Amino acid sequence: MSGGRIAGAPISWGVCEVPGWGHQLPVARVLGDMRDIGLVGTEFGPDGFLPDEPEARRDLLAAYGLSAVGGFIPVVLHDPAVDPVADIQRRIPAFLRAGADRIVLAAATGHDGYDSRPVLDELGWATLLRNLDRVADAARVHALATSLHPHVGTMIETADEVERVLSGSDIPLCLDTGHMTIGGTDVAAFVDAHADRVGHVHVKDVDAALAARVRAGEVSYTDAVRQGLYTSIGAGDIDFLRIIGALERAGYRGVYVLERDVILDAAPQPGDGPAADVAASAAYLGDLIAGAAA
Repeated sequence: MSGGRIAGAPISWGVCEVPGWGHQLPVARVLGDMRDIGLVGTEFGPDGFLPDEPEARRDLLAAYGLSAVGGFIPVVLHDPAVDPVADIQRRIPAFLRAGADRIVLAAATGHDGYDSRPVLDELGWATLLRNLDRVADAARVHALATSLHPHVGTMIETADEVERVLSGSDIPLCLDTGHMTIGGTDVAAFVDAHADRVGHVHVKDVDAALAARVRAGEVSYTDAVRQGLYTSIGAGDIDFLRIIGALERAGYRGVYVLERDVILDAAPQPGDGPAADVAASAAYLGDLIAGAAA
């Protein structure tokens, strides 16, 4: 692992906010695996996974040698009747007290799951773009960084939608190599052109053939995850050598959050399943980071 810059996320252990997603491993198992692998920190995961009380959350992570990287917050941004800033402002004190320095924002549809989404009209787009900057400004007052996470099944998924965000707002992006690839973005070309807009990075690898089927509507996102849409880093079809090299050359010095969305049917044996996969992916990614710095 290189320079203490590789973090994790509970979704790699199948811990997800979507109802009925699969077997949910206990927090001690997940954090213990992260510690043993040598990850430097973790995103929070879904509500209820870590303690609600911020200091207890911070102390629990510290007990496992992990820092608080931040948290994924799906918020409705496109509805004129909803004020997302009020929601974010309620969450900010807890983020700060838990030791986090960033919000990973998603443009939620307002419905559970990621298998369908509505189509935005012009009012919806104008509202969403305005709210992106409002949310980022509200967090910045408290020295919290905000990045928008393009995500399958949210209002920002496709390559065209990502480009519209770039041109219509100032918010940095969470470069999620998997979700952006599934949505049709050429991630390597995106980094070449827009490295200055990358505020945070989620590292996922994907099976390109399955990703194309999701994009074409031939298979749902959830079913594709069950079928192995995400792979170990380096075992799929994303050009990480080019992407990591371009990010490092452009001056990105943040953490790389390893993610492999999985759906578990039962708890794996200790050291097996997600733990083995994340360990192999961390080693592979660490070598790429070290090589880019050489």
